[in-house]
Amino acid sequence: MVFSSLEFIYLFLPPVLIVFFVLRHLQWEKGIIWWLIIASIAFYAWWSPVHLILLILSISINYGLHKVILKTGKKSTLIFGIVINLATLAYFKYADFMIGNFNTVIGTDVPLIHIILPLAISFFTFQQIAFLHDTYIGKIAECDFAKYCLFVVFFPQLIAGPIVMQKHTIPQFTLAVFRQRVFVNLSVGSTLFIIGLFKKIVLADGVAPMANAVFGLAETGVAVPMEAAWIGTFAYTFQIYFDFSGYCDMALGLARLFGIRLPLNFNSPYKSLNIVDFWRRWHITLSTFLKNYLYIPLGGSRSGPIRRYINLGATMLLGGLWHGASWNFVFWGLLHGLYLTVNHAWSKYLPNTIIANLYPPLHRFLAHALTMLFVMIAWVFFRAESFDGAEAILKGMFGMSEYHNVKIWVEVLQDSGLFWIEVFALTLIVVWCPNSVEIVKNYRPVIGINKMIRRATGFSKFWRKVIIWRPSHGWSSALFVVGVISLIQIYRLNELTEFIYFNF
Repeated sequence: MVFSSLEFIYLFLPPVLIVFFVLRHLQWEKGIIWWLIIASIAFYAWWSPVHLILLILSISINYGLHKVILKTGKKSTLIFGIVINLATLAYFKYADFMIGNFNTVIGTDVPLIHIILPLAISFFTFQQIAFLHDTYIGKIAECDFAKYCLFVVFFPQLIAGPIVMQKHTIPQFTLAVFRQRVFVNLSVGSTLFIIGLFKKIVLADGVAPMANAVFGLAETGVAVPMEAAWIGTFAYTFQIYFDFSGYCDMALGLARLFGIRLPLNFNSPYKSLNIVDFWRRWHITLSTFLKNYLYIPLGGSRSGPIRRYINLGATMLLGGLWHGASWNFVFWGLLHGLYLTVNHAWSKYLPNTIIANLYPPLHRFLAHALTMLFVMIAWVFFRAESFDGAEAILKGMFGMSEYHNVKIWVEVLQDSGLFWIEVFALTLIVVWCPNSVEIVKNYRPVIGINKMIRRATGFSKFWRKVIIWRPSHGWSSALFVVGVISLIQIYRLNELTEFIYFNF
């Protein structure tokens, strides 16, 4: 059951909201919290009832460690908590990966365990590690168990983030918040949910077949023509953008239906003019977690530029590994670590260029184009299932592919003209249009909205003054049409696709 499924929209969400509003009317704070916990556990159990045991054990153990740290203040308890969390994550997510690499290096034949990855284990593990750390350094006083449970399992953010800190949500789990401005909450929440649903079902899933076709053929060892390689790369570049952006919008919208604001996790990253800015906009809560709990403890930039670049590389390598047990993800992380290193070195030693001084618009265009080129090259490794598949795509992109069997590419390329029109339209959306949060900015849809608005650039500044959401008949009619189009597309799909980040 995903947010974009008919089961979620028709069978799960309505009864959860109805009971919530009954309890809200009764002014029963504890009842609301426990009802949302029960609903969230049911949502998780729909995927895998067996792994629900792991989730409950993780919550119980970490809450117990939280109490012990408060009582004793011992660092050894914190270290034990971090080790046990990371060991659990390593076993379920990386055991087969490590065994496979051990067999390759040593030449042994140790059988794989074939563990099924528990849904959301990366997210709730990082979230609880941060909670234990903040307890140890005194940022967290004693926490109510029910509120802690809801902090971990709250279904809008449980499966794929954002990675929330306790300061983001636990203070909001109060009757005063649950009872605030019901009409505004429903209006803003449903608006974000509908926009996110459209992004996922129509835009992301609309280009996914082209990406799947090109990358699938590349994995078979077939040489990839230049146009096909660029089509596959552009298709996945937009697929993962609208898939993750759509999920983030839907998560924000669902939380807001209950009066809860989540932190900003996605802020138009394809508008970035450099890689540093890209990572300030893409998966913001993961970037913040890696910075605060890995990069800074490693030394950050405090020990000179060389150590800083090593720390950047190590942080991004582990960030890549966090996404999955594959050398492709590791290499993707290393690439971004290299990108960030070059970006920081360039900013320090060559802060101004001739082009920037002579003609700033040309500088912005070149900076944006170069940033997106390197982001897309990295996406090739992120999407490909093997280095051979990634190599086939990259050779095609840069005209180094020697392909002979043209017939297998006829079906992929027959609609290429229409696809490039789609690319042009999607480019206009991601580069020039305000994002969903900017559209509803007047109603504070996220934590940290003012910081986000200050980062708006270029045409986004113009359009966010024109496209301003408000509860009105016009907006209601437009969103009704968008919602109907999305539902029709769901009915038409032969197979519902999960969000890409559900796999991490």
